[in-house]
Amino acid sequence: QVQVVESGGGLVQPGGSLRLSCAASGRIISIDNMAWYRQPPGQPRASIASITSAGVTNYADSVQGRFTISRDNAKNTVYLQMNSLKPEDTGVYYCNAIVRTTYTGSYWGQGTQVTVSS
Repeated sequence: QVQVVESGGGLVQPGGSLRLSCAASGRIISIDNMAWYRQPPGQPRASIASITSAGVTNYADSVQGRFTISRDNAKNTVYLQMNSLKPEDTGVYYCNAIVRTTYTGSYWGQGTQVTVSS
């Protein structure tokens, strides 16, 4: 059994910053790719940032240069530092982790709300 839990969302003014965290726990052998997805109101969920176990990162054009994804492999945790936030960054942010236990599976967190508004 693997649990993935996000934290760090909230309300922030345009131009502000937030840091999201996502921790995986359970009978984990290793974690491959970890990623953050965003689901704006009324829109589908989409990937915005990902990081491999070796630390190779990838970003959506909409967040490139403003958001930074990082991970702590010893803590099975991934972070998303979000700077220069815009109202269009509003949405529910989900963490996804590709986790190896006795098999390899894709696990999602419950999501954390980020609202950018003045």
